[in-house]
Amino acid sequence: MRSLRFNDRLKAAADAKAALLARAKAIAESPEIEERRRARQAAVAAREARAAERKAAAEAERERQARERAAAEAAEAAAREAALQAERERRAAAEAERAEREAAEAVQRAAMEAVETAKREAILAARRTGRKAKKRGR
Repeated sequence: MRSLRFNDRLKAAADAKAALLARAKAIAESPEIEERRRARQAAVAAREARAAERKAAAEAERERQARERAAAEAAEAAAREAALQAERERRAAAEAERAEREAAEAVQRAAMEAVETAKREAILAARRTGRKAKKRGR
């Protein structure tokens, strides 16, 4: 009698296992389950598409910011170069003005020296003339 019980238990376990497998197979082949799996896959695909779209938008924003930064740096460099050029021109103008002023002063000095030299020569000539007249008058 004892073996019957054991055999009964083995048969019951095998029947339970078969029933469990049949239930799992029925669930796996169920149209509702298949529909849920497709819905999950569609949701995953949509989520991945949104993530890719966000990534593309972020990349586009980074590129736009890089272009703006490059444009700002170029404008800043151009402004800096323009300021340097203006400073060079201002210095050149100041140097030209100084050179012109020095040249005018040199011309004026030369003219004054020429006047002084002419005065001195006139005085010396007058002295010579006076000496000659004095010698002749003796």
